[in-house]
Amino acid sequence: MSSEKVINNFLWRFFERCGAYGVTFIVTVLLARILGPEVSGSVALVQIFITIMNVFVDSGLGNALIQKKDADDLDFSSVFFFNMLICIVLYLIMFVSAPFIADFYNKPGLTAGLIRVLSLVIIVSGVKNVQQAYVSRNMLFKRFFFSTLGGTIGAAVIGLTMALLGFGIWALVAQMLFNTLVDTVILWITVKWRPKKMFSFERLKGLFSFGWKILVSSLIDTVYNDLRQLIIGKLYSSSDLSYYNQGKRFPKLIVDNINASIDSVLLPTLSQAQDDRSAVKNMTRRAIKVSTYLMMPCMVGLAMCADSLIYLLLGDEWMPCIIFLRVFCFTFAFYPIHTANLNAIKAMGRSDLFLKLEIIKKVVGLTAILATMWISVKAMAYSFLFTSICCQIINAWPNKKLLGYSYIEQLKDMLPQICLSLVMGAAIYCVEFLGFGSVITLCIQIVLGAVIYAGASKLLKIDSFEYMLATVKKLIGKGKKK
Repeated sequence: MSSEKVINNFLWRFFERCGAYGVTFIVTVLLARILGPEVSGSVALVQIFITIMNVFVDSGLGNALIQKKDADDLDFSSVFFFNMLICIVLYLIMFVSAPFIADFYNKPGLTAGLIRVLSLVIIVSGVKNVQQAYVSRNMLFKRFFFSTLGGTIGAAVIGLTMALLGFGIWALVAQMLFNTLVDTVILWITVKWRPKKMFSFERLKGLFSFGWKILVSSLIDTVYNDLRQLIIGKLYSSSDLSYYNQGKRFPKLIVDNINASIDSVLLPTLSQAQDDRSAVKNMTRRAIKVSTYLMMPCMVGLAMCADSLIYLLLGDEWMPCIIFLRVFCFTFAFYPIHTANLNAIKAMGRSDLFLKLEIIKKVVGLTAILATMWISVKAMAYSFLFTSICCQIINAWPNKKLLGYSYIEQLKDMLPQICLSLVMGAAIYCVEFLGFGSVITLCIQIVLGAVIYAGASKLLKIDSFEYMLATVKKLIGKGKKK
């Protein structure tokens, strides 16, 4: 696969994420102002259960289709029909469990009916899952751009309209359901693959031998990541959960734009080179360096601008979420090292190792949760940062043997970006003390941060900056020739 095709698909995926999350960001801010922390916290609880259920739909077999070298229509069709059966079963579980979930949490607006309606997302997601795997495997990420953006914009209009008309919590439900539905419809229109009337237990069994380990790993990871929110929802107030979620949401918007874009392209790219250990190492290394170069300044910058940003966008009511925003910024800043290492392990066909790592990491994480859950919500957030640092080392450890790429070597590759980002962050944080209003302060911080980071990158000839600049020039040159 040519580097131009890889970069082109990354850019389409990146633009899709930026467009979708740009719209989502604006809508989230507006809905938070209209509906307040209490309503947002109730819907967040239902989302946790749906996210867990969606792991069965989105993970495992989809990854197996991408990783398998010679996957054909029989493989894809078998997975499609099996997924649909699983989705129906999962929805029935949520339908039956809805009254018990509502009674257990006893939050305002959280009813069995709301849970049952929102859970329809599971079935809709199942319809598009194999289409997504087909797009990823064949590097057709341009199709994602149109489907995701269409669903996001339509859902934004519906959610805001219903919120302004006084529908309250149902505005959020309609937004989420409509988003997934339109996303699925557009993807089916733009992607020509359709399930054939064929099914093979043998093919499914072969895919499952790889996929079940990824599925279990993803399930463990998802339950673990959402466990803090489930505990906060039970032991603390809906407002506490909203502050925690809102603090997580802002940096996650950036993470999903950059890290998820790289993640989507990296697995199919590395899988095609799985027989060449040296090539996989070089691509993993480049992924870590470039994604860190993009992610680190965004996370450090966001953490340093948090006071002005939250006050300006959400108002005084949401200021308690600032501490969580900063904790998650420094946690997510190192996500590229997780993503690159784990994709390399999957691409090499070591899903068994992937599962073992997941179990080890979650033992560490659960210990941290149990140690902090009765202290405070802030303590639980700090425990997430601590376990993330531990997990960096755990995720990187196997690739010292698999690829000859150790954690120390990875840190050295990240060091220039880390140092430069910290210098930039210190400079823009000082702007807070100049006494300007929130708007002027934020504008100065953004411009100053960009100038310092880009200028220093050019002056110091940072490798990732030079690589990205050369790549952009090459793409522009090819575009002009056409």
